[in-house]
Amino acid sequence: MAASLVSRVARGVAPRIPGDQVLKSKLSTVTLDVTGTIIQFKGELGDIYCLAARRCGEECPDYARVYNGFKRSYKEMCAKYPCFGHNTMPTKEWWRRCVFMSFEYGGYHYPPTTFEQIFQRIYSAFGSTRAYQAFDDSLPFMNWIKERNIKLGIVSNETERYGDGILPMFGFDEAIDFTVFSKNVGVEKPDPKIFQVAARCAGEENPSRILHIGDSLQKDYNGARDVGFRALLIDRFHSPDAEKWREEGIAVCRDFEEAKGWIQDQHLL
Repeated sequence: MAASLVSRVARGVAPRIPGDQVLKSKLSTVTLDVTGTIIQFKGELGDIYCLAARRCGEECPDYARVYNGFKRSYKEMCAKYPCFGHNTMPTKEWWRRCVFMSFEYGGYHYPPTTFEQIFQRIYSAFGSTRAYQAFDDSLPFMNWIKERNIKLGIVSNETERYGDGILPMFGFDEAIDFTVFSKNVGVEKPDPKIFQVAARCAGEENPSRILHIGDSLQKDYNGARDVGFRALLIDRFHSPDAEKWREEGIAVCRDFEEAKGWIQDQHLL
């Protein structure tokens, strides 16, 4: 049965798992989304982009103009070079181009030397605690999972930089067994492939023994369920749709404390 399930997952087909098997399956692995699930951004984009320009001797740009320029630039870069360039360019070069066009679209044009100084400040900031903060319940939840001999992985539409530096900043690396980033895989959630890679990293042939937790209905919940994973939504920011999701039978928790109770109530341990 397990081999059949894996074969279907490998072909991108959502496996049909018999009800009695679902009921008896205990978790072997939990995978987590990153942004909005275990960490969040701090402040506004302009706090880093605009202040970086000012610290390089330029007049402080308008926050709104730079933010709107960033949205346009980011959308174009994602369309032209998806998954942060995957294997076509280094992550840092992808962000260099994105930041450059963010200022250009905002109406701010800097000489190459000046822009490089500004960019280096921005790139460094987004590798530090200046840009992120961890939710208070994230590390305790990770440790709670590990104490129960369950593997813990990361499945994220982000770059390898998160695994190399950002997650270790918060002490998460000691609890994490594996990471799967869209930059490395070349596809983003909800594409089945990224979850299939996670299953292989976990060494788990029965997808119903993997629980994925994230904050996006489409990318995390539906994406995971489509390949046979169990799934749970974290609604930290009180989405107006959360109650409707619950009425539709979708598993939604406000935080990791509530998630622990849900996992126990489902008899997954």
